[in-house]
Amino acid sequence: MPVIEAKNVSIRYITGDFKAIGLKEYVVRKLTHRYHVKEFWADRNISFALERGDMLGIIGANGAGKSTLLKAISGIMFPTEGTLEVEGQVAALLELGSGFDAEMTVRENTFLRGALLGYTKAFIQEKYDEIIAFAELEDFQDYAFRQLSSGMKSRLAFSIACLVKPDILILDEVLSVGDGAFRKKSGDKMKEVLSGGVTGILVSHSTDQVKELCSKVLWLDHGRQVYFGGRTAEVLDLYDGFLKTKKLPDAKLFPAE
Repeated sequence: MPVIEAKNVSIRYITGDFKAIGLKEYVVRKLTHRYHVKEFWADRNISFALERGDMLGIIGANGAGKSTLLKAISGIMFPTEGTLEVEGQVAALLELGSGFDAEMTVRENTFLRGALLGYTKAFIQEKYDEIIAFAELEDFQDYAFRQLSSGMKSRLAFSIACLVKPDILILDEVLSVGDGAFRKKSGDKMKEVLSGGVTGILVSHSTDQVKELCSKVLWLDHGRQVYFGGRTAEVLDLYDGFLKTKKLPDAKLFPAE
């Protein structure tokens, strides 16, 4: 049984001018049919399935619908159309500072983030030294989160998510932050986590990173699904060509599954 299964998932944003005009004017415009809304489909008819231990790389240019899809998988948003089934506990690192309090210390934030992921204080206490050591923040435990560099914030978030080992781990560009040594260490940790049966999803602009870590790839373009499957290296070569030419390849060029 798939851990994550999307069937024709479409997600729509609706925008209007309600906030700008206020309630009274909104009512008047609705009654006179002068109130208009705009629809924007961030994702359209996305279908894929992941088994336990799969690592999916999601690729696509800015505006492809990657982040919106991740929010749906994480439970932050819901599909407008289609179905999305997710089995298990999800740890999602979608934004660098999400789930942290800027004024609280690194130590306090570690317990806060752990609580948000559903773990007990005793469990995080048991894992705390390991989390801080992996994040290389032993000398910064009493610093406020806002005082950390972006690399430090990323290391802490990644360390908490990996070392508590959820069923599903979602990373949005998190592995691209930090120096080369930590990127290698985090990549090695991801391989270790996946070998333990965790299902992963990685969004990255680094095709080399996706090739190294991912067993499957999902290519999105302007909200549409270009490809989903396991021929990661071949498809990423086509994607590299697309980045240079800005022309989608003919469907016949995609490797048969």
